[in-house]
Amino acid sequence: MLDFNIQLEDDKVVLRPLSREDIGELEELASDPDLWRYYTHDLSQREELEAWYLPAFLSERLQFVVLDKTSGKIIGSSALGNFSPRDGRIEIGWTWLGKSYQGRGFNQSMKKLMLTYCFESLGLERVEFKTDVLNMAARKALRNINAIEEGVLRRR
Repeated sequence: MLDFNIQLEDDKVVLRPLSREDIGELEELASDPDLWRYYTHDLSQREELEAWYLPAFLSERLQFVVLDKTSGKIIGSSALGNFSPRDGRIEIGWTWLGKSYQGRGFNQSMKKLMLTYCFESLGLERVEFKTDVLNMAARKALRNINAIEEGVLRRR
């Protein structure tokens, strides 16, 4: 079962569950509309941001805020969702980092922490990732953690 109070950390990042107190800082970080080109929501829009974080507060998704361990600042977010204990699988997704934090190893650190939690603590058999086929940066990042691309979704 998912622990909605878990905190994961390494020497680079801290992942902790999203709280309502984080919304203002996330709103500021998400304010660049260009950041959402390949995302399912445009989080620079208040209504879209609210629709994005609502499942976290309904315990439908374990949404983490990602903090830079050095500065303590929130730099983005990632989540665990679509959990199927019966099938032994979960999805890691809803991931984004502020522009100035991309390409600096934060994504790799947070994915490693989440994968370790999924396989070692939860004992799952499968972890899924989904990304837009045109989002080459995200696809490259997934290859960098040895994720295997299995297919392309044709519709959103």
